Amino acid sequence: MKIVITVAGKDRIGIVADIAAVCKQLGVNIVDITQKVFDDMFTMVMLTKTTSDSVPFDEIVSKLEACGEKAGLKIHIMHEDIFNSMHRI
Repeated sequence: MKIVITVAGKDRIGIVADIAAVCKQLGVNIVDITQKVFDDMFTMVMLTKTTSDSVPFDEIVSKLEACGEKAGLKIHIMHEDIFNSMHRI
């Protein structure tokens, strides 16, 4: 299963490391990543992948959102099926 993770918030040292650590803990592999800092606003989009026997999607969502809340970031997690449905015309 592929998951799209978006992150936004005030820039600080260690944002990518914090999100990557949670992904590692959950068995989520980072396939592609892009980030940009606008003034002091950090934005990032990650394409990730998990295996069918990894942690359930709901747990991935709750752990990443908790990481974001703790760090003052807004994190949005989208399953590949939802992403594909949104972009299909």
